[in-house]
Amino acid sequence: MSRPIVGIIGNQHLINDQYPAHAGGSMNSEAVACVAGCMPLLIPADPRFVSVPELLATCDGFLLTGGRPNVHPEEYGEEATEAHGAFDRARDAITLPLVRACVERGQPFLGICRGFQEVNVAMGGSLYPEIRDLPGRMNHRMPPDGTLEEKFALRHVVRFAEGGPFHRLMGAQEVMTNTLHGQGIKTPGKRIVIDGLAPDGTPEAIFVEGAEGFTLSVQWHPEWDAANDPVSRPLFTAFGDAVRAWADGRVPVRQVEHA
Repeated sequence: MSRPIVGIIGNQHLINDQYPAHAGGSMNSEAVACVAGCMPLLIPADPRFVSVPELLATCDGFLLTGGRPNVHPEEYGEEATEAHGAFDRARDAITLPLVRACVERGQPFLGICRGFQEVNVAMGGSLYPEIRDLPGRMNHRMPPDGTLEEKFALRHVVRFAEGGPFHRLMGAQEVMTNTLHGQGIKTPGKRIVIDGLAPDGTPEAIFVEGAEGFTLSVQWHPEWDAANDPVSRPLFTAFGDAVRAWADGRVPVRQVEHA
């Protein structure tokens, strides 16, 4: 019996600083295959190669991954500055309409880090270019030194809204997460519900209000050690259940139904 397909949004990458490639972290594929129980399929997120209708027809669900380039601020009506960092306009051109189409169809997606930010922008929201520059905010960026274990180590609490989908899914109102991001939500998009916050008030967990399908998205990186982490595992398991339901009969499964 074939597994349902999760399209993993890839990032543009240069090998040896000159050979262009589409890349995706192996931990994303591992989380999709081993925890969600689906077949990972890396997508070259570039409208020259794929279209949103083709992706919707080919994949049963989507993992909107993290990535070094940021969503271009023109996508939310602001001018680019040095603080906004690098961009990937090709990925913007695929993911933003893909998110809106999935919300409309009830097709499941899980947003992670940049993917979390893409969901907010796709729904009309905006982003801060650098969270650590805001008064009272902590530095959420990846530590520059250390092993992968040290960089992805749990670093702060996220507190969920009481009775919300994340609270019910995790069975706890507070969980420990890692943090490896520079940008964050400034203005929530239309229908975006902020369901979890870091201690400094930075939004860390969202969903799309009234969406027929699974739209849970997080600012941290649950793909790290997803099989063993008590926060990551239920998130990917619920996502996999929603993808299987879609594959079996193209039936939307709300995120709250898994809580």
